[in-house]
Amino acid sequence: MQILDRRLNPSGRSLPNRQRFLRRAKSLVQEAVRDASAKRGIRNADEGGEVSIPLHGIREPSFHHGTGGIRDHVLPGNKEYREGDEIPRPPGGGGGGGSEGSPDGSGEDTFRFVLSREEFLSLFLDDLELPDMAKRRLVDGADPAWQRAGYSVSGSPANLALGRTMRNSMSRRIALKRPKPEAVQALEAEIAALEGDPEQAERVLELRAELERQILRTRRIPWIDPIDVRYRRFDPVPKPVARAVMFCLMDVSGSMTEDMKDLAKRFYTLLFLFLQRRYKHVEIVFIRHTHEASEVDEETFFYSRETGGTLVSTALEEMQKVVADRYPPSDWNIYAAQASDGDNAAGDSQKTARLLVDTILPACQYYAYIEVGREGEHGIPGFPRGPTDLWRTYEALVAAGAPLAMKKVRHRRDIFPVFRELFAKRGVLEGAQA
Repeated sequence: MQILDRRLNPSGRSLPNRQRFLRRAKSLVQEAVRDASAKRGIRNADEGGEVSIPLHGIREPSFHHGTGGIRDHVLPGNKEYREGDEIPRPPGGGGGGGSEGSPDGSGEDTFRFVLSREEFLSLFLDDLELPDMAKRRLVDGADPAWQRAGYSVSGSPANLALGRTMRNSMSRRIALKRPKPEAVQALEAEIAALEGDPEQAERVLELRAELERQILRTRRIPWIDPIDVRYRRFDPVPKPVARAVMFCLMDVSGSMTEDMKDLAKRFYTLLFLFLQRRYKHVEIVFIRHTHEASEVDEETFFYSRETGGTLVSTALEEMQKVVADRYPPSDWNIYAAQASDGDNAAGDSQKTARLLVDTILPACQYYAYIEVGREGEHGIPGFPRGPTDLWRTYEALVAAGAPLAMKKVRHRRDIFPVFRELFAKRGVLEGAQA
């Protein structure tokens, strides 16, 4: 028999090959995705697009015949190396990538391909999580867990319980004394043996009558009856869900330049995409502050323009108020990410530290502070700028044992490495550091 596939070539026919390629070249593709993200605007940060990886990264392993054994080679003109010496790798790793040639002819080609939005985000946010998510409660409308609940006489063919069905069938056949195939075969063999003997004619008639009765009984008692069939039954069981809230606190005061705000917004864009994609029961609260703070919506947080003085404590007070109104710490996993240039009004740093130590940090599972600034920023010419007021305040809290993560960002290319350090899975991060 020959089977010919005459279907039209579907558009997704090469999908398994594409997924295999992405798995094989995952590290190179991830690096290209992260490089591409640093050049994007905030509005199109989650779009797919074209990425490039070195051509050597897509070469597949191949088998070839080898000579085997140990071979010695004598190469003429050697005045530098001896047996056992290791030849160092050429510095720079070869020529550049792309279509341009290198002067020495050692250039390296690149392979370009287009990623979909789902592929881009999957590679971009791989191995990230909210740390220490522990508090779990029953949530209305949450997807239930399905638990085995015995058997039923009706159901989907996919849930057919074959073992229980065959057990019921065997019990019924034994109870109704259905003739076994071996007994029927024995009768047929005995009839065949006695059929040629005239003296056994009466015995043959009896055996034929018994055989006919056994066959009729076999037909009346089927091997599997509809009453034997059983299906696995599953009942929905409410499951506790870890609910979390992320507070995004951003300084939009006059000391924050547009470049600094752009860095902060890029960080929060990554955080927003990460939470929206990975977690169903995570709420996000956006708080902007100058000398006063307010809770705003997503559009206002990312695109509204305002200015003013700087009082960091107002953002913490607003967060404290929202937590008290809507997110009891006993039920919610509370997270916070604060972005600022580090400037604060004189005398407000002590109030900020007191709010953090007394109310904010005890309620939080995790608190991250990102300080943004200009690349190569300095104070007095010839003297590098020292730590900011807010950085010194938070540094003292960390030294005292406060659960606070601190990072500095000066350029777009720093955003993703810092974001990954703050939200990498604990096992992945510890393995990378080891």
